Amino acid sequence: MLRSQKMRSVASEADSLRMGAGWTEDELALPQIMIESTMGESHPGSAHLYKLVDLVRRSLAENNARGAMYTVTDMCDGIAQGHDGMNYSLPSREFIANMIEIQAKSTPVDGILFLASCDKAIPAHLMSMLRIDYPSIFVAGGSMLAGPDNLTLEQIGTYMAMHKRKEINDEQYRYYKTHACPSCGACQFMGTASTMQLMAEALGMSLPGTALIPVDRPELGEAASLSGSRIVHLVEKGITPRRIMTRKAFENAIMVHAAIAGSTNALIHIMAAAHEAGIDLDPDIFDELNRTTPWITNIKPSGTYPSQYFWYAGGVPAVMAQIRHLLNLDVMTVTGKTLGENINDLERNGYFEKRRLIAQEKGITGNDIIRDAASPFSKEGAIAILKGNIAPGGAVVKHSAAPKEMHHMVGRACPFECEEDAYDAVINKRIRPGDIMIIRNEGPRGAGMPEMFYTAEAIASDPEIASSIALITDGRFSGATRGPAIGHVSPESASGGPIGLVEEGDLIEINIPERKLDLVGVHGERMEPAEIVSILEERRKTHKPLERDYKGALGLYARHAVSAMEGAYISLED
Repeated sequence: MLRSQKMRSVASEADSLRMGAGWTEDELALPQIMIESTMGESHPGSAHLYKLVDLVRRSLAENNARGAMYTVTDMCDGIAQGHDGMNYSLPSREFIANMIEIQAKSTPVDGILFLASCDKAIPAHLMSMLRIDYPSIFVAGGSMLAGPDNLTLEQIGTYMAMHKRKEINDEQYRYYKTHACPSCGACQFMGTASTMQLMAEALGMSLPGTALIPVDRPELGEAASLSGSRIVHLVEKGITPRRIMTRKAFENAIMVHAAIAGSTNALIHIMAAAHEAGIDLDPDIFDELNRTTPWITNIKPSGTYPSQYFWYAGGVPAVMAQIRHLLNLDVMTVTGKTLGENINDLERNGYFEKRRLIAQEKGITGNDIIRDAASPFSKEGAIAILKGNIAPGGAVVKHSAAPKEMHHMVGRACPFECEEDAYDAVINKRIRPGDIMIIRNEGPRGAGMPEMFYTAEAIASDPEIASSIALITDGRFSGATRGPAIGHVSPESASGGPIGLVEEGDLIEINIPERKLDLVGVHGERMEPAEIVSILEERRKTHKPLERDYKGALGLYARHAVSAMEGAYISLED
């Protein structure tokens, strides 16, 4: 018996209440599907979802199921930039997942169809899928179109910094701002929103080829309709997310992430989702798989093209076809078939040939965007996990976005206790070439783990320092960040991590090839490792981590979040 029918048999008022909400008596006996979306007017990634929700409802009705619309809308990192709203961004993931759990567990529902486009909603949906473990399928909200001359939103941070330095005038700045977002959808670069759409598909939870569909393509609506019919089959077969998102599936997603030069934020979200699945992922698996997976995609910010071109060139299936020799092809997906079977079906039904023709229409070849694995941009993936005496729990860097000459450097430490002070120092040119900026107290427990995007963009936009300044933080970065930006330093400063012990003028060594991040000198003088250990121990005796008395939702998150390298999820175990 379906779960919905079991609940009807014990909840005597449920039928009456549903009929009061517009259900017919016949519909009560059908499979009941929750349509869980982030639909709302909070930002472009959610404002258009009502159209897709409507297509899903119609598709369910045509397949003898009853859909019911639920929504927990999300916030936008771009709108939250520059003020304290960014502190709520990562915590919002937890509360979206919690609210979906409440809705699903208190309602007669047999399956859930999820729709979202952006940064925190998609990982929240993946986490709630695994926590609830009802038959589920994810529909991605697609890619925003690029503006004139391939203008994309992540460039606005650069233009803001240039405007503050009087390098562009008011009218130029206004033009960029008013033309950067010409449509709905996820922002047009391989930021966290785009990355997480691809991760949902790579994990097997979306129909093949449906991530990052440009919002002006009819295929976006077709994906929603097809997903509506597919969820009914998943309910009939009893195929749930935990049967799909296995350890092997997570390994596949990490390899796809390496190949696409995805956002570093995905590491936090993949770790959190794996935790919900009861899978013990070590952060080192990211480094291990990035060392053996080639980086093959040419999408901003590591590459040249806006994200819509990724779909033109074949999308996730094209990437998977190139690295199939590395993937676990026997994993189950929402099609009811294995990953290997899906790729074979796509080859037989002409999927790749159709994409070749679409790419041709757009003036490109597929190889412009997604290279052959035999001729990659790099033989290794785009992400590295660094460890050392200021990051014993690890840190992450997207080295594909950093100049090669900065992959191994020693620089003078310039620590800041918050991002606002660091940004001010960059804009007012108090940072010198070769410095290594440190922004601390911005981790999950310190401030909810906001992005350091504006500071990173201010550095990248200043030609005097862009190719010589590194930035290290226990906070995180936007997926749009360029340059040698090292984040997620664990343990964070608020938890007593050694990043909080670094002083002005200390020497920091970054060694990406050897995966090291170390304090190697004090006040400009290089020292032996044993001396550094002793100095850090002495500093710890008098160091007091910065305390912030957050209330409400942010206070709950800051008190109970685990480290970024573990997934930054709320844990009540301690």
